Amino acid sequence: MRALSLLLISILLIGSSCRENPADAGSGTGSLTVNTKPPSKIIEIPLPSGFKRSQVTAGSFGEWLRQLPLKKDKTVYLFNGKPKANQSAQFAVVNISTGSKDLQQCADALMRLRAEYLFTTGQFDKISFTDYAGKTYTWKGGKDSLAFKGYLEQVFGWCGSASLEKQLTLVRDFNNINIGDVLIQGGFPGHAVMVTDLAENEKGEKIYMLLQSYQPAQDMHILVNPLDSSISPWYQVGNDRKIYTPEWHFQKQHLRHW
Repeated sequence: MRALSLLLISILLIGSSCRENPADAGSGTGSLTVNTKPPSKIIEIPLPSGFKRSQVTAGSFGEWLRQLPLKKDKTVYLFNGKPKANQSAQFAVVNISTGSKDLQQCADALMRLRAEYLFTTGQFDKISFTDYAGKTYTWKGGKDSLAFKGYLEQVFGWCGSASLEKQLTLVRDFNNINIGDVLIQGGFPGHAVMVTDLAENEKGEKIYMLLQSYQPAQDMHILVNPLDSSISPWYQVGNDRKIYTPEWHFQKQHLRHW
C-alpha cells in the first residue's frame, strides 16, 4: 500500500473537459447503518440496512478501489487551492493530490486510478490507452515510477472521455454492474464517473457508489445521491433508464467495463 500512496501523491494528469448537466433533487426511503467514526477509506462508508458489500477477489481492482483513502475535510478544492463553487455534490473527498495545474478532470481521474492499480500490482503489460484516432499508448517502462509519470502525462494529453468510451466494453445488462465499471458519456466535452463500491441484500437488490472528478481540475470525490438522500451516497439498481448524479445524468447504456 505504501507504493500506492506514493503514486497517488505524485502523479499529475492532463485532462479532458466536462460540462455541467445538473440533476433535479428528490427523496426516497431507506436508512444507513449508524457509524459514529468518520470513514477513513471507501470500504468504511456505511451501508443501508439489510445490505452487505459484494465479495471481491483478493488483489482485484475492486478490492484496491475500496481501500482508497478519504480526507477528514469534506471540502472539494480546485487545482488552484480555491474551494469549488458547488459543495453539495460530495459525500466524501478522496485523499489524492490534484496537483497545482488544471489537469486532473473527469475521465483523466478514472484512467489514473486504473493505471495506478495496474502499475502497483505489477500488471505493466495491461497499461494501455487509445486516443480518439485509434493510436495506442502502451506502458513499456516496468517499475520506473518517474518515467511512468511522464507516460501518464502523454496519455492524458491525448485521451479523454470520447476516446475512453470507445476503448471500454459496453455492459449490456446494467444488473451486471461491477466495481471499477465506468458510466461514461463521451464527447468534446463529455463526462465520466466510476463505480467504487457495490453491495446487495438477500432479495438480490444491488446498490453502488460513484466517484468523480470534474472541471476545473478538482479533488476526486464520492458523489451523493441527489434523488434518494435516505441511502446516499449509494445508488440503487432499479428500472429507471436514467442515473441522476449531482452534476450530470447518464443512461444505463452508458455503463462500460475495462
